[in-house]
Amino acid sequence: MTLRATGNSAALHRALAVEVGGWLLCVLLVRLAALRHLGRHRPAIWFTPTVPRHRYLVRLAAVSAGFRVARDSAAACAAFYFEDATIAPPPPATGGRALNFACADIRKSRVAAVFAATFGYPLALDPATWHGAVVEKSEVNGRHDGRVVACPTAARPGMVYQRLIDTVDDDGFARDLRTQVVGGKVVAVWVKQRDPGARFLPPNRRAWLAAPDAVFSAAEQANLVAFAAAMGADWAGLDVLRDRDGRIYVVDLNKTDAGPITALSLPDKLRSVALLGRALAALVQPASDAASASTRATSASS
Repeated sequence: MTLRATGNSAALHRALAVEVGGWLLCVLLVRLAALRHLGRHRPAIWFTPTVPRHRYLVRLAAVSAGFRVARDSAAACAAFYFEDATIAPPPPATGGRALNFACADIRKSRVAAVFAATFGYPLALDPATWHGAVVEKSEVNGRHDGRVVACPTAARPGMVYQRLIDTVDDDGFARDLRTQVVGGKVVAVWVKQRDPGARFLPPNRRAWLAAPDAVFSAAEQANLVAFAAAMGADWAGLDVLRDRDGRIYVVDLNKTDAGPITALSLPDKLRSVALLGRALAALVQPASDAASASTRATSASS
């Protein structure tokens, strides 16, 4: 199975079918719950240049919060730059509050440079001078092609080289911390548990929703928010790794993140969507309040 937008693919097997079935049930329940918004004033978001399908988190969050998808910028209280590409120039920002229009480059090299500037310690390494193991991966987002290589070695075109972070916990499993930052706040953290030998591959052994304060310190959350802002992202899913020495590293930023994570339980999927829906509403609400007030004033004057 291959996604046209990114070229990413996955082998079809029973486990994948079960995961997709669980995700579809989540989407159905979110859409059913959103029926409560019928008959109410529903502000609209204009997505450009493409409208996200329901496999993307921002679309499910918008449904959960009661937003409509605007047909054009004139009918929207907010405009959301949505293009599932690693680097691409956004169109002109029109249609109310502009979201993610400054996030046009999420290459791994830029992520590493912004991370070092924000956190004060490096992620990227020079493979020609470093001695020891490093992670080699593609600049392109979502390839899941990371592998461990021995250095010194010559850099390959289109690849980046990063510190090998020891994420194996006391239980013997590697842990990734997918962290959602929305509107300058860490909203949710999904802890993903993987087998150490498959730490760079998509399948998760287990995943669960965690409160940000239970995973990160206040200073770490402040740095994560500052990192997202420096990347130009109002909405972003960050791939965060915690090394056994205690420090965290942001190794990727996803501005068109899919989800909820299929390995989550159904209750955690639904709680995650609800959290993101409220965060999206809070991000857009000042603009939608102004639009509603303007509409009411126009109606009253006429």
